[in-house]
Amino acid sequence: MSHADTALLVIDVQESFRQRPYWRADDLPAFTSRLQALIDGAKAKGIPVVQIFHVADEDAHFSLKSGYVRKLDEISLEADAVFHKRRHSALVGSGLDVWLVANGIRKVIVSGIRTEQCCETTTRHASDLGYEVDYVTEATLTFPMTHASGTVFSADDIKKRSELVLSGRFARIATVEEALADTSIRSAA
Repeated sequence: MSHADTALLVIDVQESFRQRPYWRADDLPAFTSRLQALIDGAKAKGIPVVQIFHVADEDAHFSLKSGYVRKLDEISLEADAVFHKRRHSALVGSGLDVWLVANGIRKVIVSGIRTEQCCETTTRHASDLGYEVDYVTEATLTFPMTHASGTVFSADDIKKRSELVLSGRFARIATVEEALADTSIRSAA
């Protein structure tokens, strides 16, 4: 598989999240650094970068009217294609699936916000549709969550759990550098 078969998906990296009560900026510098390296590396290799925004009319912060459905200020990105989604999977109702087929894409690199929600859901869906998937955890962002039992799961705990359930079944867990490496020398799994 060559880079011509590959697209980078940047999922929900939008200012809407900064408005949410669970927003935390402690992991933001590491996330934006790794995501920017992934974007810049993809652009340098001619890999199309696809930006997907989550929109929800019933949620003031995710409504197009809010002004928050735009890329995070810390990220520099000129997308090759932009899609709006209303479901967790970027492949449902956004037109992304049609674009991938029309452009001969057979492999996707997944990055974005939130690790365990839209990034993980899109990864599972893409795998089930037959795409090869690289899941770049270090280029995803999430926030601590509290279980009904009262147990708090850190962002790192959630990332490890996503890697655990995706690895080998739905995706290859990859670093930025691994995702950008020449895929033509790798055999299909």
